[in-house]
Amino acid sequence: MITNNLAITSLDQFIYGISPSPVTCGRDVQIGTGQVIPEINFTLPPMDINQSTWSEVRSQYSAMIRSVMKRARELEVSSLLVEFETLPPMTQNFEWAREIMQILSEELNTYNDSSGIKSALRVTPNDTREFLRPSLMRRGKHWDEMVYFFEHAGSAGADLLAIESTGGKEICDEALVNADLPMVIFSLGVLGCRDMEFLWKQIVDSCNRTNVVPSGDSACAFGNTAMTLADQRMIPKVFAAIVRAATIPRSLVAYEVGAVGPSKDCAYEGPYMKAIAGIPISMEGRSAACAHLSPLGNIAQAVCDCWSNESVANVRLLSTFAPVVSMEQLTYDCRLMNTALHRSPDQAYLLRDWLSASDSDIDPQANILRPETVLQIAKRIIAKDNYFDRTVEAVRSAIDELHEAAANGELKLAVREKQWLERLRNQSEDLPDNEIEMLEEVLKTPAAEKFILEEYGLSK
Repeated sequence: MITNNLAITSLDQFIYGISPSPVTCGRDVQIGTGQVIPEINFTLPPMDINQSTWSEVRSQYSAMIRSVMKRARELEVSSLLVEFETLPPMTQNFEWAREIMQILSEELNTYNDSSGIKSALRVTPNDTREFLRPSLMRRGKHWDEMVYFFEHAGSAGADLLAIESTGGKEICDEALVNADLPMVIFSLGVLGCRDMEFLWKQIVDSCNRTNVVPSGDSACAFGNTAMTLADQRMIPKVFAAIVRAATIPRSLVAYEVGAVGPSKDCAYEGPYMKAIAGIPISMEGRSAACAHLSPLGNIAQAVCDCWSNESVANVRLLSTFAPVVSMEQLTYDCRLMNTALHRSPDQAYLLRDWLSASDSDIDPQANILRPETVLQIAKRIIAKDNYFDRTVEAVRSAIDELHEAAANGELKLAVREKQWLERLRNQSEDLPDNEIEMLEEVLKTPAAEKFILEEYGLSK
């Protein structure tokens, strides 16, 4: 475990653009030192990726990076991150990924030399292990392809490495649809945390040997899936908020074994990573509406160090192509935060508090991201000394905070949501006392057929 102490202990330390443990990467990009950095992410329009279309794929990425960097220069952007999230064929065929990384890296070098724009390339390969069920998490073709990617990303131009890993997803998918809190806790607090430790030791080792920054992971497959289901009214919003809290110990594992940030933009649990581990975080909110909707449009920005658009397809809009539009939107958002940050601490805190207050009373998923709530829940989580206990404590503390917020009039909850919150509290109080008892219970259910014990370092 990292520590039983928070890296950030008070609200006057918890602000966007400033992190206790800044990161320098790429072409001298400094993250967390007093400036919010835009992080632009773009992807292909709908098309097949195969040998016959590969020339067009290359042309698309070349056009996107050239147009994005041209607009960044016109807007006098001084520093930025570019994220390349691979598409599955590129993770499975590293030479394809290498070609795209080289295209992006060469353009970043060109603008660094000609215009002085500091930049870094974050590369995020897919976790292809989930393509096989039950998943092989520590061996087999997909694992070998991922390890090869980790080992060779640096030589292809990557400055930072990230992933959206999926350990435990084979259990969590059904648990989310059924609003089954105990099984969510098992998937994240037992399977997910164990997989994170195994996976991130490999990533950190590869990065340390290849001069790449091990940045971070995202519980996107868990927390963001719950957020989407809640938006579609398929599960309660309070359940989605509690799932988000349950992802915190799992995502924290990456930093416990050596990741240094910035965290992944789609990891809305990022503020907890910053409070506990002190690492800089990348976040997305209203700027990511091009990729997905969320109830976290403003509050996600409150303590960010990088501000991202998630990902946008290279399609034509009225003004220009969508990646250029995202680059402009991110730039103006960052200008506003940096202006407030550089004027005075009081003005910076005021903007942070407005960003938080504008969302936090409307949706419980936003409410647990309030900076003051983050510090309260984080303090309770790190008081525990193992993954399972931390996950249970994250859930219980989130339930307590939501109850208190609703009782104080700081959170509007429909009657049905209040009823669900009580039901979830009862479920959380009836959980097994430890990981061993939890595993014994799960092995008596049909879920036992969905995962392989040995792939998570477990045995009967």
